[in-house]
Amino acid sequence: MKSFSVSLLLFLSSFLNAQNIPLYVGSYTGADSEGIYTYDFNYKTGELSNKKLIIKIENPSFITLSSNKKMLFSVSENGENSLVRSYALDKNKSYNFINEVSSNGENPCHIQLNKQKTKIVVSNYTGGTISIYNVLKNGSLSENIQVIDHNIITTKSHAHSAQFYKNDLFVADLGRDFLAHYTHKNDSYNLNNYYLMEEKSGPRHFEINKKGRFIYVLNELNSTISVLKKFNETYNNIQNISTLRDDYTAQNSSADIHLSKNKKFLYVSNRGENSIAVFKINSKNGELQKIQNIAVQGDWPRNFTLAPNGNFLLVANQRSKNISVFKVDKKNGELTFLSSTNAPTPVCLVF
Repeated sequence: MKSFSVSLLLFLSSFLNAQNIPLYVGSYTGADSEGIYTYDFNYKTGELSNKKLIIKIENPSFITLSSNKKMLFSVSENGENSLVRSYALDKNKSYNFINEVSSNGENPCHIQLNKQKTKIVVSNYTGGTISIYNVLKNGSLSENIQVIDHNIITTKSHAHSAQFYKNDLFVADLGRDFLAHYTHKNDSYNLNNYYLMEEKSGPRHFEINKKGRFIYVLNELNSTISVLKKFNETYNNIQNISTLRDDYTAQNSSADIHLSKNKKFLYVSNRGENSIAVFKINSKNGELQKIQNIAVQGDWPRNFTLAPNGNFLLVANQRSKNISVFKVDKKNGELTFLSSTNAPTPVCLVF
């Protein structure tokens, strides 16, 4: 009987571990945080457990990983001394430091790896620059191969995020109120066009749908989403819609935006209203209809992510130092709060 009980416990432990995947957490370091952490996330139940410090690094406010998780890249946000660091997963499943390079601008706030795992792009908020690097076979970063400076004499740039899309590069500039579109030619990215948002709207993050027909731009400063639709080789703004409840009138700074895994819904985090706004996407014209604003059960929701199976949405609440987990209804897109887990000043979540 005792042997049976032990076998049962071992089976249950193995079964539960098989349902766990790692959640990577970037943070602002200080009294309670030392760098990048992981949690075990049960993709069946939505439970978070087993917090681990995996990398000691100053202010890893945004991180990205290769699809196979063998390479990890992080910004180290530290004013004029800001860096970009690369790490590789070893046989013991620990991340070893490979190298670091200058971010070529103050306070990097976003980093992305292209699908081919050959290039990294970093957005420097205070510096107003976008830095591009080659990723070598061992995961190390080259010195920058291109630095794009958005600053002009009359206006200070605040480059906030950049994304590779096929052979192109798009950049949201909060300071200059535009989304820039670069095309790749002769080993460099060249400005093809830029799309102005409303004055002082502050474009921060954006999502491009699978076919590139629509771009959804989240504007931090006026808490709106601008919907851009592709016409021939350019994009036109077809809609601006608030991310807030109609009765909310206090201060707010919108932070992050993500499409649902089935691409039928769009989610946005609001810092101030402290909510996730949920939108239904019109499959024909791409326009948005707001269907829910749900409290995040925390303060200052910065970054958030959806579980790979699309069943859960997890929110990094920076000021209240917790991660909130929501169940996603795939049919109507709405969220239901499940649980909250303490976390050390979380600002970036990645599966």
